Amino acid sequence: MKQILQNLSTGSSDTAEVPRPRCKAGHLLVQSTNSLISAGTERMLVDFGRSSYLEKARQQPEKVNMVLNKIKTDGLLTTVDAVKSKLDQPMPMGYSNVGVVLEFGTGVNGFVVGDRVVSNGPHAEVVCVPKHMCAKVPDSVSDEDAAFTVVGAIALQGVRLAQPTIGECFVVIGLGLIGLMAAQILKANGCCVLGLDFDANKLELANSFGVETVNLGAGEDPIAAGEYFSKGRGVDGVVITASTKSSEPVHQAATMCRKRGRIVMVGVTGLELRRADFYEKELTFQVSSAYGPGRYDSFYEDQGNDYPIGFVRWTSQRNFEAVLDMLSQRQIIADNLKSGSFNIDEASKAYDLLLEDKNVLGVFIQYNENKEKIHSQTVGLNCNEKSYSDADPIIGAIGAGNYAGRTLLPAFSKTAAYFKTIASSQGVSGAHYGKKFGFELNTTDSDIIIKDDQINTVLVTTQHNTHARFVIQALEAGKNVFVEKPLALTDGDLDDIEEAYNKAHENGSGPSLMVGFNRRFAPLMKTLKQQISISDEPLSIVYTCNAGYIPADLWYQDPDIGGGRIIGEACHFIDIALNLAGSSIADVMATSMKKPDGVQNCNDTATITVNFENGSIATIHYFANGHQSFPKERIDVFQGGKIFVLNNFRKLKGYGASVRRSTFSQDKGQENCSKAFVDGIVTGIGAPIPFKEIMEVSRASVKAWAQLTKK
Repeated sequence: MKQILQNLSTGSSDTAEVPRPRCKAGHLLVQSTNSLISAGTERMLVDFGRSSYLEKARQQPEKVNMVLNKIKTDGLLTTVDAVKSKLDQPMPMGYSNVGVVLEFGTGVNGFVVGDRVVSNGPHAEVVCVPKHMCAKVPDSVSDEDAAFTVVGAIALQGVRLAQPTIGECFVVIGLGLIGLMAAQILKANGCCVLGLDFDANKLELANSFGVETVNLGAGEDPIAAGEYFSKGRGVDGVVITASTKSSEPVHQAATMCRKRGRIVMVGVTGLELRRADFYEKELTFQVSSAYGPGRYDSFYEDQGNDYPIGFVRWTSQRNFEAVLDMLSQRQIIADNLKSGSFNIDEASKAYDLLLEDKNVLGVFIQYNENKEKIHSQTVGLNCNEKSYSDADPIIGAIGAGNYAGRTLLPAFSKTAAYFKTIASSQGVSGAHYGKKFGFELNTTDSDIIIKDDQINTVLVTTQHNTHARFVIQALEAGKNVFVEKPLALTDGDLDDIEEAYNKAHENGSGPSLMVGFNRRFAPLMKTLKQQISISDEPLSIVYTCNAGYIPADLWYQDPDIGGGRIIGEACHFIDIALNLAGSSIADVMATSMKKPDGVQNCNDTATITVNFENGSIATIHYFANGHQSFPKERIDVFQGGKIFVLNNFRKLKGYGASVRRSTFSQDKGQENCSKAFVDGIVTGIGAPIPFKEIMEVSRASVKAWAQLTKK
């Protein structure tokens, strides 16, 4: 199927061939009939993408500070690579979709196959969208009119926050697509509406909706107009839907308002507020977020839990329904908001028009009726077919997220392995990285990788709760497996993996199993290992990780999906301790920092103590409460009157030992790790980390997490 993707590095808007997305639990699979380009948001994204790196930096000063801190801790080359990789990732465009339900996942009620629905799905022939981000389209509303629903819900949510009442005077600053819809919604609420804009055509259109107007482009005074419009009392409220870097719209809004007036920001403007504007009148100012309650809340959007109507009357979905009702009753008239349509193959022309003509409002993307390609979950990537021998490592990659695309696939591309098939749930990242690294096929059906007899090696980089399943499937199919940490989230899953591994090796040989414990392959770590191996004395190891804060609602923190950061990341540090100690783990103890009552404790500020059978000890400080300007990782090793300090995989220094090494850029061993794994397959010597050590580290990580989370 076809989908529009935006490259923020080059600014190009391309129609890509991607596989049909997989329908997930709590989601609908919808075949698109048309979708609406958001003239404001998408114009801004395209304009940002086409700007220079310097201009991008000027537009995001907070990101510049993050980059400067990263240069200090990780080095220039590592930081430049990270920035380029971030900008190079494709961004799905669009969020105002209309189509027909093809399929629905478990936990979906109220929809049937064939329903016409609106959703916040992107510009694509088939979209997979959460059930609460969809609403049925009334028979009286056309597909084109229905495409205005999500944009209309943005305007509606802003109006709801302004709390208009019948007879009040409201000003709308900025009469773009959302502004014109906000003006109509305010009129439907029984308000008198004054619209401000620089564009005479948009002002004329607002007049046709019964809105009084002020032509800023002709030099008309908005303050005087607001005074006259409100009969000298000051307006009751202002909805700002403009898009500008200037803070003048906020100042104008405050000046026009009466005492205790309301200002709601729906658009994007400068926010240099003048205290006197708000202090003297006790004005309220609020920024509106998207389509209403539920948006950006994983509990509502991803997990499919609705808010009780008695407590939250208007959710995102119910706002969609309200806009559809207003379209049906002609309280919102979309006819004059339509500025043309383009076939999805002509997407670049649509975005060129958006930048060239500021008068453009509603531009539609239309979709073809090519059902065969639409329903295909696997597509070719037009790469040259390769010839393989039976001894060649042929890779199928399951998962195409940020780490896979930025780190793991580049590392494996430098080995003797060949890439054949890449799988991801939505197909977009697979299309991008598949072409970039020369895969032959892109799929949203991971089973074809397991079933492909030619593929003998599987990379697993999916969400953590799926690792065990894919590892077991690959082992049972006799395939080598490289799984990004962690191996599994529970002892039960580890038992199942161990059983599958032993069964695959019951004849004395079998497929390799490797976990991405890359740090033990880092050049400076190897040097450290050589230094401590000179003596047989036990070690005292202090591993400090300045992990940094991440939100509690991120999937990584979910114990059922991500397994928590101790299992998901601190396993790296347990592996390093085991590798340096050169001994089996005798015991693991863990404790986390207590959080105040009522504050969710993610147990990601913790200390783990590991005792080894040879007498070595390791203390791992995994702290999420530090500052990003401090290096992320530091390892101190004490042994026989000597101390070795490895700082952020860039500098190694010995005290009482003549060793001092540094690297220009950070190297955590990903390339060496990947090469060692592939070389083990080619030579037949197997995985570079013994299976026994992989299981020891994995079980120790699960045990540490269990101690931190026990009630």
